[in-house]
Amino acid sequence: MKKLLFVTLSVFMSLSVSATETKLDLDAFARQYFAAMVATQAPDATKQDLENYLALLTDDIGHSHLPYVTDDSREPDGKQAMRKGMTFYLGAHTEHKAELLDVFTFNQSAVAIRYSNSAKGIHPQHKQAISYSQIMMEVLEIENGKVAVIRKYHQ
Repeated sequence: MKKLLFVTLSVFMSLSVSATETKLDLDAFARQYFAAMVATQAPDATKQDLENYLALLTDDIGHSHLPYVTDDSREPDGKQAMRKGMTFYLGAHTEHKAELLDVFTFNQSAVAIRYSNSAKGIHPQHKQAISYSQIMMEVLEIENGKVAVIRKYHQ
């Protein structure tokens, strides 16, 4: 009888805990992610803007940006590698504009954002002028409330 009471109470408590856990609002998360990502591309972007963006990612983030980066393997230092790469380009734009076009959510495991963006600037390595305008889609795999894998596609 004591075992039955213990099992019943255990089941009840676990159901209560899972019922009170809040599900991540993926639409709101996607909009927060987009705003943080866009802030890193602004001409006056700061290291704090970069850290705000990186705070939304897991430490072992995987990332692909076809056709430039094709391996989206998750590595223990994934966030560190992104920080290094993004810091190199921080402030390279003299102009940047982006507009969120669509948000698509997939249960609690993924969200996709489609957006237009355009930019002008000077490439920090070869000092040549850059200019682009494009439509992008990012598919974000979510794990424990953070982005675990980013897949970027050009239209």
